[in-house]
Amino acid sequence: MSLNFFNISYDKKDLEPFLSVETLEFHHEKHHRAYFDNLSKLIVGTELEDKSLEEIILFSFSKKEMKSIYNNAAQVFNHDFYFKSLKKNIKPSDGFLKIIDNSFGSWSDFKEEFKTKALAQFGSGWTWLVVNDNKLDIVSTSNADNPLTLGMKPLMTIDVWEHAYYIDYRNVRGDYISALLDNLIDWVFVESNYELVD
Repeated sequence: MSLNFFNISYDKKDLEPFLSVETLEFHHEKHHRAYFDNLSKLIVGTELEDKSLEEIILFSFSKKEMKSIYNNAAQVFNHDFYFKSLKKNIKPSDGFLKIIDNSFGSWSDFKEEFKTKALAQFGSGWTWLVVNDNKLDIVSTSNADNPLTLGMKPLMTIDVWEHAYYIDYRNVRGDYISALLDNLIDWVFVESNYELVD
């Protein structure tokens, strides 16, 4: 099997006080691990066993008989992307700030739009900064869905499933979103994804 469990590259204490060690232990080592373990079992002996995570997602997305494989694969991808999107005190470069300004009007307008869309996501899901038709855009997806199935390039994501923030923020999703946007987005990771766009 070609899949590997993504281990975060930072110490769990590195995201405090915005995300606690307890949150990361539950979110990464229990929720995320369960999706990976489920997917690993589901693809054993199938044509997907040696495929990449992205290939599994795109292959299984429209097949009803593979719904469980799709859900687990997409959740592995989404969580990998979320944990890679996090790092404390990283600011966007001046060049990327200009791209943000050109796309959304200003840095504050970008944050406001992102937060509005993340708060509007009913129930479980994700809010993403993406490249859509060669332009930056903000989209939300429900449950396990992600931009790959929409033909978009993800740059970063915030998990708005309740388990991502309930320990630290209880049911106040807005405070969690603001804390991440203001303090915990790894803009080096975001910009590296943007540079990969053809």
